[in-house]
Order: sequence, then structure tokens, then C-alpha cells
Amino acid sequence: MMTVSNRVAMISGASRGIGASIAEKLLSEGWAVSLGVRNPEASTFNGNANALVCRFDALDPESERLWIEETITRFGRLDGLVHNAGIMTPKSVLEAEDADFDLIFNVNVKSPMRLSQLAWPHLEGAPNGRIVTLASLSGKRVKSAGSGLYAMSKFAAVALGHGLRQCGKENGVRSTIICPSFVATDMGNALASRDSSELTQPEDIANIVHMVLELPKTASIAEIPVHYSVEDCY
Repeated sequence: MMTVSNRVAMISGASRGIGASIAEKLLSEGWAVSLGVRNPEASTFNGNANALVCRFDALDPESERLWIEETITRFGRLDGLVHNAGIMTPKSVLEAEDADFDLIFNVNVKSPMRLSQLAWPHLEGAPNGRIVTLASLSGKRVKSAGSGLYAMSKFAAVALGHGLRQCGKENGVRSTIICPSFVATDMGNALASRDSSELTQPEDIANIVHMVLELPKTASIAEIPVHYSVEDCY
């Protein structure tokens, strides 16, 4: 075990996009990071002394358990858990089949819940344990028919974040849900009908995540909606 004095955060889906930007930001601010990715060998963070790259598959609960164990073995502590991994299935609630529902809920809801359960005892032992859930504005409203199934999963992810917030009410483990609209990632660029330069950038979300992780327990923020322009309701 390598016990570190700097704080440690686990970030799921950290191979690229928002997850990689969060990792880069935290590393630049003196954090150590444990990154959950599908293909650890391909990670650009390999070789960084303050980064641990582990295999993580949201459809494989055993990979979640091993990731937690490897993180604690390497760093000896856990201060933050960032739920970033997620998928989008562009189907309406009338088109979605059982397999579609099971897949998107397994990735976007069940895996974050299991990871939170595994990480919770370690977060309770931290001076300022934090959980950050990257949900979506689709977890606050249903913008189109084609986003219906995705929105269902993100509404559930938002509820998970609030459930965790209530669980940490007395022990100081704080939970915050960040709800962006389109972000200039591979998924966001494919879905948005705008130039990527007009969208919220991954670095913008990384800055927000860092701010939330650094806040004291006396400044608990439940939700942060983020839009690249001006959302009608948020």
C-alpha cells in the first residue's frame, strides 16, 4: 500500500472526453486519481505516478469490486468518487425494447449505485468524502421523443444522487449531481446540430467537478445544471 497525503478520486469512464478532462484537472490540482476504463493498456495516463488505471466495465460487477480494492491497495484512501461513465440509446419510450431498457439502466444507474455502495465505507473515513454524478439535463426534462429512454435513465441517476445525498446527511459525505446539456465530446458532437466550439467543453465540466470536490461539507450543493447557451427552463 502506498499511502498518499494528497486526496484520491476515482473516475469512471476516464479514457477520453469528460472523464479524461476531469482526471487531468485533478492531477494538475494535486489530487491522485484512480481511473476506471475498459482498456487500461490504451490509457494515456499510464506511467503517471499519481494515476492508477484499472479495468472497469459497468456490466461487470466484479470489475467494480476489483477497482475499489486496487485503489485502496495503491493509495490507502479514497476521498471522491466521480460517476462519469454512461451510454445514450436514442430511442423513444415506444420504440425501446426490454434489452434496451436493461442495458441503459445497468450502465447509467445500477453500476453507479453498486460502486457507491462499495466506496461508501472509504468515503465515510475520509475528512471530506464526496460523490459526484455526471447526469444530464435529460435527467431534468425530456427534450424530444428520441431522448425518452435516455431521459428515464438519467432521471433515475439524478434520484440516485439525491438518495446518496440523504445517506450522507449526518456523516458529512456529500453528493452532487451535475446536469450538462450537450458537451463537445464524441457523443455530444454526434447528437448536437451545432459546431463543437459552441458547446460546453469537457474542460468546463472538469472545472465544475473540481470545485465541488474541493468544497467543505458546510457548502453542500445538490444539483448544478449546465447549458452551452440558455436553456428554456434551466
